Amino acid sequence: MGFNDLTGNSVVVIWRFAVVVAVFAILAGLAACGGDDGEGADATVQPASTATSAPPTGEPSSGTSESPTPTAPPATTPEPAEPTVAPTREPTEPTAEAPTGEPQPTAAAPTAAAPEPTAEEALAAYAAEKANGPGAIFVGDPMQLVGLPPHEGLMFEFPPELYAQVATLALVGSPELRVPGHMFVFTSDYYGHLIEKAKLINPTELVSSGEIIEIQHVCIDRQLPPCVLLQTYLIPNLAERTNGQVKISVTSLAELGIAGPDTLTQVRDGTLDMVNIFTGYVAGEVPSLEVQSLWGSAPDWETSYLSLTDLADDVDRLIGDATGGGSVLNRNWFAGSDQWMYSSDPLQTVEDYRGLEIRTNSSAMSDFISGMGGSPVFYSIGELYTALQQGIVDAAAYGALLAAPAGLHEVTDHMSGPIIGFGYTNNVINRDVWDRIPADLQQIMIEEGARAELEGLRLAPFQNVAAVQINIQLGMNVIPFSEEIYGHIQSVVLPQRVIPGWLNRLGFPEENAEIVDIYNEKSSPYTGIWINEDGTIGQVEITKGPRAGQ
Repeated sequence: MGFNDLTGNSVVVIWRFAVVVAVFAILAGLAACGGDDGEGADATVQPASTATSAPPTGEPSSGTSESPTPTAPPATTPEPAEPTVAPTREPTEPTAEAPTGEPQPTAAAPTAAAPEPTAEEALAAYAAEKANGPGAIFVGDPMQLVGLPPHEGLMFEFPPELYAQVATLALVGSPELRVPGHMFVFTSDYYGHLIEKAKLINPTELVSSGEIIEIQHVCIDRQLPPCVLLQTYLIPNLAERTNGQVKISVTSLAELGIAGPDTLTQVRDGTLDMVNIFTGYVAGEVPSLEVQSLWGSAPDWETSYLSLTDLADDVDRLIGDATGGGSVLNRNWFAGSDQWMYSSDPLQTVEDYRGLEIRTNSSAMSDFISGMGGSPVFYSIGELYTALQQGIVDAAAYGALLAAPAGLHEVTDHMSGPIIGFGYTNNVINRDVWDRIPADLQQIMIEEGARAELEGLRLAPFQNVAAVQINIQLGMNVIPFSEEIYGHIQSVVLPQRVIPGWLNRLGFPEENAEIVDIYNEKSSPYTGIWINEDGTIGQVEITKGPRAGQ
């Protein structure tokens, strides 16, 4: 089954530019007409040239900027008032009463104590308390998820009212506008596992005192949304839970002068305490990890998300083995990271890609670019802007949401695509660093890591839907992959380049048969691609995800 079969008579990504533009026009029109919130014509989107902003140096901010509460979602359940306790008096000696012939009333039986709430009831109460703001979770009412993020840098300059409206649209979707919803995230087994892992209603008790645990964490870039979330949500919450005993400082690859492909080795040998591992960067060292970065395999967000969450435990184990026992604290969910080809010239046909030098971010992306007829060239994030500006590269594969803070709209005019990707990177801690942390603090770190993941997933629907619109507002011309290009991806790029390139790096079939078995077990039911024992590529029925049985 190919991309044309999967999308019918239209390209699966059309809504990402045409329909989303229409959605924003409708929302802007409602705002201009006064809408339901009473705002005037000024309530329109004005994205800044940089989509995210890192929190100021020093202590990270732990909340949103002062701004009005969104009017679209239901109001947050108010905190119950503190009970008023009547003052008590010292007991007095009982006064003996003269006996009478009249019968005395019998004291009333004590009222039975109210039953303890069940775990489900306690979790529902927690969800109601956290509704419509940072920390909101889904336990039955999706509208409780809609609310502002923990930091204004994650709003991408959207007014609060419009942010809430777009977040609602992205969450539940609109069949009329062909905007897919994201409830598949919150009804997934993985999300349920995170709820349990976070121990929201029975958090681990702090026992340690006087500990000083200082960890330096290395993000890919401190201004990328997942790193902003880590600085403004996970780190402050962790400091509060541990009474300041665990302190995480944040830096980036560029600030340390190191490259992504070195990170696996550096966290293994202790050069780095904790680092954000993008498996695409380290595939040269451990190609098995690239199982989660095979670009072009998923035609929609739901397939991408579900197939990658099915692989999560396997990826954790592979990272642990590769880092000599390093621990995956949690995952950074990179919503809005469908890959687009940013270029000065429009890329509308397969022929337009032939002979171009195109910036790549991983080995699998290099295979994709080669399959399109281009020549892949690796440049780091810090080098990319200048490379495009000076024409050293003709185009760059880059995530839509991340391209805005990188300033690609300043040095390119067109974005062609997308190559679907709703995935994650991994925050990994050096084994010796982890082993020195007391057990209760370790468990609290695990719980706060899970809570940060829950928050990242809460914000993901908005980021996925808003990513391309932000680029449009910044002046980019969006060019969808044509049916010709999707047919080429199906017949050439995937079966002849991306999958065989990965198998070649694995040394398969002589080596790494285990990860190929994992791919066939976990990924093939979603993608319909099967790897035979001799390394050839076959097709199987899709039995999982939104296209199962089609």
